[in-house]
Amino acid sequence: MDPRAQQIPLLEGETDNYDGVTVTMVEPMDAEVFTESLRASLSHWREEGKKGIWIKLPLGLANLVEAAVSEGFRYHHAEPEYLMLVSWISETPDTIPANASHVVGAGALVINKNTKEVLVVQERSGFFKAKNVWKLPTGVINEGEDIWTGIAREVEEETGIIADFVEVLAFRQSHKAILKKKTDMFFLCVLSPRSYDITEQKSEILQAKWMPIQEYVDQPWNKKNEMFKFMANICQKKCEEEYLGFAIVPTTTSSGKESFIYCNADHANRLKAMRDQASASL
Repeated sequence: MDPRAQQIPLLEGETDNYDGVTVTMVEPMDAEVFTESLRASLSHWREEGKKGIWIKLPLGLANLVEAAVSEGFRYHHAEPEYLMLVSWISETPDTIPANASHVVGAGALVINKNTKEVLVVQERSGFFKAKNVWKLPTGVINEGEDIWTGIAREVEEETGIIADFVEVLAFRQSHKAILKKKTDMFFLCVLSPRSYDITEQKSEILQAKWMPIQEYVDQPWNKKNEMFKFMANICQKKCEEEYLGFAIVPTTTSSGKESFIYCNADHANRLKAMRDQASASL
């Protein structure tokens, strides 16, 4: 190491399991002082055999972006409150993962078993604006939100209907669907309503109603667009026949964090029974 670098304060970083370091900048710093500390830190990390170096810059420290880029860092991703930059300093192949590449959406087949009707909406904006198409309630799952809770939230927000998640019927992926870059993962879910009186979300929903499943399936849009035709057919099968999807099994990760497995509904019930039996024997 250059003897002069030993006199320059190093940036504080948190190491990870992949020989990486994450520096989270908090205090304001002059760009020239930052550059000196960054250069000294990079030299130190190379000697330690570190590989991927991450720098998290809050909005208030945007003055440091140019300095980081000039030292070989590139943009990785941005959130409303910060920018993340990264640099691979090892001679080994760069294995830094790409930024999140998928957006998760869901649609709700909410079935009124008493009337054999399904909940449908017409949207005020978006792709289906003014197309006279009745569609299932849909929405994007929020960061940190589970599919099964997110779709129930979307149904209640759009229609005022409180419904319980039952299972995932099907899912599909569409590449370059979001901003012509990100992949859209869409999950078709079944929900069971606990209420039936509709209150539309006026900002997004033009109309909402209960519609006979056959009428929903027979819409011209569904007949002329194959993907929608297939999805509508799956919905009809679920309404009219025994059709099992993927139900949830609550579980935990190795670190103790709550998680959910989606699997065949029959087997999900067996897994839950196995756990209940094991708990009862303790």
